[in-house]
Amino acid sequence: MWQLTGHARAIGLLRRSLEGGQLSHAYLFVGPPHVGKYTLALNLAQAVNCASGDPPCQECAPCRRIAAAKHADVHVVDLLSVEKKEIGIRQVADMQSAAHLPPFEGRYKVFVFDRAEMLSHEAANSLLKTLEEPPPHVLIILLTARESALLPTIASRCQRVELRPLPAAKVREALIADHHVAPDRADLLARLSGGCPGWAVLALRDEGVLAEREERLADFARLCDAGTHDRLAYAADLAGIFSKGRDRVAGTLSEWLLWWRDVLLIKCGNGRWIVNADQEEALRHQAARNSPDAIRGFMHAIGRTARELDQNANARLALEVLLLNMP
Repeated sequence: MWQLTGHARAIGLLRRSLEGGQLSHAYLFVGPPHVGKYTLALNLAQAVNCASGDPPCQECAPCRRIAAAKHADVHVVDLLSVEKKEIGIRQVADMQSAAHLPPFEGRYKVFVFDRAEMLSHEAANSLLKTLEEPPPHVLIILLTARESALLPTIASRCQRVELRPLPAAKVREALIADHHVAPDRADLLARLSGGCPGWAVLALRDEGVLAEREERLADFARLCDAGTHDRLAYAADLAGIFSKGRDRVAGTLSEWLLWWRDVLLIKCGNGRWIVNADQEEALRHQAARNSPDAIRGFMHAIGRTARELDQNANARLALEVLLLNMP
């Protein structure tokens, strides 16, 4: 049983490849954080090592061991395992050494690179050699939310599988059916998830996720009325966070983009489609104060700043310019 919510197209592609014996030696799973890339990677690792006739069965010993992260032939490389800001050449070298050994308890050795865009330049070039001449019985799965940050030569040697955000109704349905969430709360979490069910489940299990979001949005709302000094100070704080890890700042910019999208929807008389339904009063306050052109302009500025940060622009300068131009 594939344990992924939605994404029937991606599951169907992988199932047909398995049934036809045409599995690729490397896959690139592309999609936003929490959309299901990691779950799909583990399900594929289970499928190629499953002992039943209908893989992945989730019941045989290999499937259970992979789910419990105890299978000797399934390895996950991520920033948590290396405790660094990037996945380095040492980790790729370890993978290559293990890849040239035969599987120990399964049919395939599977290597999952979570957040593959964080491969260092040297590590990416070293991995490229393995992708060009893969050992037999080895499956490599790269996961990324930022495909543009990968070397084009690496992406071109993998079969690309895109996981797009799900409709909010689909996420809501899964929360109610699988996690027994009350309909009103499921509706809010589904909207806030942006079509990524993993985020909704994380927020359901950890109340701090929503609390931190509310705190960030409250700070943002205050910045709209703040002076230059406060905006520059906030930009400096964000830049300091960015230097320690990009994800939190990227998430903050995504939240701002959704916030101003909601403001624009209210301004245009389409308030029923807003994502941040619990922030409607503040959103209406901003909609009353700004023109559609000003709102759209700042939304474009947020997207431009995110791209600049991806391209290693000076984080403090980019964030200062953004906040000084906020309506």
